[in-house]
Amino acid sequence: MTTKKPYLSIVMPCLNEAENIDNLLPKIKQHQPDAEILVVDDGSTDRSVEVCNEHGVKVVSHPASLGNGAAIKTGARNASGDIIVFMDADGQHKPEDISRLLKKLDEGYDMVVGARDSQSHASIKRLFGNNLLNKLASFMTGQDIKDLTSGFRAVKREYFKKFLYLLPNGFSYPTTSTMAFFRSAHPVAYVSIEADSREGESKISFIKDGIRFFVIVLKIGALFSPMRLFLPISFIFFLVGFVNHLYTYIVFSSLSQGSFLMYTAAIFTFLMGVLSEQVSSLHYRHTDKE
Repeated sequence: MTTKKPYLSIVMPCLNEAENIDNLLPKIKQHQPDAEILVVDDGSTDRSVEVCNEHGVKVVSHPASLGNGAAIKTGARNASGDIIVFMDADGQHKPEDISRLLKKLDEGYDMVVGARDSQSHASIKRLFGNNLLNKLASFMTGQDIKDLTSGFRAVKREYFKKFLYLLPNGFSYPTTSTMAFFRSAHPVAYVSIEADSREGESKISFIKDGIRFFVIVLKIGALFSPMRLFLPISFIFFLVGFVNHLYTYIVFSSLSQGSFLMYTAAIFTFLMGVLSEQVSSLHYRHTDKE
């Protein structure tokens, strides 16, 4: 007798969240009784694994902590469902919102992200930082990105697995996966959610991980649409050189070395953008294969 593969898998990275998942797992089962629940234990030292076993859910464990992104990749490789919902194990994401993500996914999207409202951020600093990243990523992609760093999302497994090699092992997997989906023309939608405050200490450092998110956006932006990054920089170099050229020509009737350097930098930056565009096209060529 053949066992039917689950349509939906719910993947939760977990690092020392025993108390939170003890409260969360019954709620998930209540709202999604037919889903496969997969907890990826990222080297927990508390009773997280024991709690999962008590609730009868599937657990895949890392021998040591490899990072949130690494747990996501492990979950994607081991999930059985055609659709994967990723959510945090700290209780911030509401199980009742899963159906809303799935309903939006049924409209033809390949990824649906739970976009947190302004009241769901832990502090004004995090709200400001997240909005800044959203604006930057929207500029890079030419798309309206409402919540770049939300870890609550539903994806079609076959497409998500194509980008596992791109995902970092740290907390910035949402950033990378969102921009990779846009780059490969997989439609992405957003559903507004209200996230609860987590119990216990957050494992995300605002400054450290904020800088990391920013760097990831620049890296993926350069890979996603290089000319959107390099062309403005090239123009700034040219503009500075031109203004300086006018000044030195009017005052000294000559071309200064500074202007020459700015013009040279503008040309080289532009050529780097052209080359990066070609590399980007080659990099994503395999994602068209089914």
